[in-house]
Amino acid sequence: MEALRLIDRFGRVASDLRVSLTDRCNLRCQYCMPAEGLEWLPGEQVLSDDEVVRLVTVAVQRLGVTEVRFTGGEPLVRRGLVGIVERVRRAAPKAELSITTNGLGLTHLAAPLAEAGLDRVNVSLDSVRPETFATLTRRDRLHDVLDGLATAAAAGLGPIKVNAVLLRDVNDDQAPELLEWALRHGYQLRFIEQMPLDAQHGWSREQMVTADEILDRLTKEFTLVPAAEPRGSAPAELWSVVGDDGIATGSVGVIASVTRPFCGDCDRVRLTADGQVRDCLFARSESDLRGPLRAGATDEELADRWVRAMAGKKAGHGIDDDGFLQPDRPMSAIGG
Repeated sequence: MEALRLIDRFGRVASDLRVSLTDRCNLRCQYCMPAEGLEWLPGEQVLSDDEVVRLVTVAVQRLGVTEVRFTGGEPLVRRGLVGIVERVRRAAPKAELSITTNGLGLTHLAAPLAEAGLDRVNVSLDSVRPETFATLTRRDRLHDVLDGLATAAAAGLGPIKVNAVLLRDVNDDQAPELLEWALRHGYQLRFIEQMPLDAQHGWSREQMVTADEILDRLTKEFTLVPAAEPRGSAPAELWSVVGDDGIATGSVGVIASVTRPFCGDCDRVRLTADGQVRDCLFARSESDLRGPLRAGATDEELADRWVRAMAGKKAGHGIDDDGFLQPDRPMSAIGG
């Protein structure tokens, strides 16, 4: 079998695959979708379990993908999730398998997912205050997320990373509180700048809480030292949190996609729940794999199409360009 790589015209090689399993979600986060929700993809357009497993297998066995992250929407609402993970693990015994989730279903699914071969979880959590959580997500479910995190830790799905988005005048004053909580529980906290991926297209750069603001808030209460290890293609800039005795008690990261873009080192490719390849989170075009798959394409033909889909990836996301337009699909339909 001839080795192929998902390489673009700038020499970047995609080895990290984000697979959206559904566009559905059981929260209604302010920065993602309206309170009434969205019109979901029709069931026949969504890839079946067999189709997901086949495309991921092509990516791992033929295209050099070494990391697979299952996303949504909310991937834990996908029926057949545990079976998908189990089958992908058999096809990719050496790949890192993880999931990005809001954590609501982890109490019931963490142990089965660990047994199926999942390595770790990323959990989105923007506040540990019940009232703020309810305001942000429009659901009073913080206790379920916290229980799910504890269950995931007990199941060995670590290191557990927690992703937090700060909104101005909502939870932007809670950064130190979140970090203290994460350090106490042994979770790795990552703050993410709010990105223009909301369904309402209400994002405003002026209202976005920037990486500099986040770090300014944190350094008022914590001593942060830049991490010694190189960042590589990882999206988060990392700092060690150092105690009064000079010993690191944990770490914190900031993913500054807007103000400190890392497009030049990007190694990610995305597959949507309806079988479209996206070469960038902010891409306004997609390449169809579902159609050829259902028309009887061979694995080799699917791999070739995937390679061609990645070849035209742009140099950057273009948020700072005068003509920047948000993608037609919101984050919930793209996958993180």
